[in-house]
Amino acid sequence: MDYEKFKASFIESVEDYFYGKGKEMTFRDQGQVNKLNGGYDGVVVTPGDSAIGVTLNVEALFKAYENGTPFDEIVEKAADMVEKGFENKPQIDVTALTDYEQMKEKLVMEVVSTESNKEMLANIPHKEMEDMSIVYRFEMESDENGRATILATNQMLETMGITAEQLHADAVENAPRIKPMEIKGMSEVLSEMMGMSPEEMAMMGMAQDPADEKIFVATVPDKVHGAGVLAYQDFMDKAAERAGGDFYILPSSIHELLIVPDTGEMSLKDLENMVHDVNATQVAPEDKLTDSVYHYDAKNKIFELGEKFVARQAERESEKAEDRDSVLGDLKAKKEEVAKQPKKDAVDKAANRNKGGEAI
Repeated sequence: MDYEKFKASFIESVEDYFYGKGKEMTFRDQGQVNKLNGGYDGVVVTPGDSAIGVTLNVEALFKAYENGTPFDEIVEKAADMVEKGFENKPQIDVTALTDYEQMKEKLVMEVVSTESNKEMLANIPHKEMEDMSIVYRFEMESDENGRATILATNQMLETMGITAEQLHADAVENAPRIKPMEIKGMSEVLSEMMGMSPEEMAMMGMAQDPADEKIFVATVPDKVHGAGVLAYQDFMDKAAERAGGDFYILPSSIHELLIVPDTGEMSLKDLENMVHDVNATQVAPEDKLTDSVYHYDAKNKIFELGEKFVARQAERESEKAEDRDSVLGDLKAKKEEVAKQPKKDAVDKAANRNKGGEAI
């Protein structure tokens, strides 16, 4: 069946499922649900005694159907998602939503692609970092069952009576406390993923001397929207300390960043190709950050796109070459000037001859 038939049958089947269990549910076709990094066609399921519902991504469910998942299995899975959503729904104090003094303590930051989210960014406060934008969320609840957040919008700021500048300042202060930054060597990350201790890794010949680490991973403890650490005040300094100086930043996803020390072993083009390949084959569209590579100059404290760094380096080398040419030119001119002048010995001899003539 095509998408529209699937959607109609799906809504009817899930409604029958709950009716058979004696549960009254209201189904509302939400249409396009706008989210950062892409939206989806959603259906909101609401119990009769609640104003809060669970939104189902019908597009994702249809894709599962196209990939061979039986229709009845999709219906049961969706119904289970709804029931768990109601069981684990966050307890939100609605009156606190307009009290900024309470809400600012829940502020966290995320970074997203500016180009991919330009329509939504028109309605939400944000701060640009090259081709990315910092956005802000109020994290209402976060545990092993999930994460409930509210995206800050221009309308919310107007209602609360605060500016985007104030929001950013408070987020910079509170986000590192709520979601602390983590920067770990790749070998340490791999050992955690494999559930092995450093000693066990060493026994298998997979341990890495911290001084020889080639790649570091930056994120937050729950690994959700961890790329937001890029906006933390001390991120660049901490990353430079781990990298041992200048470094490149590869946007692995919206959840983590890769830090590669700038040792000259890999060119910008190599790193860009790596990011493009990973984004195209291993990162879900909704998790993609950008295809760009960034660079941090630790000495001059400059964060910029990799291509800007390369251009700046080329310009610097050009200026050095011009300075060398200028110095060499000055030396050559001076040499030619000296060459044109009479030799001192010749002048002295001529003077002596003149004196001798006078004596005779």
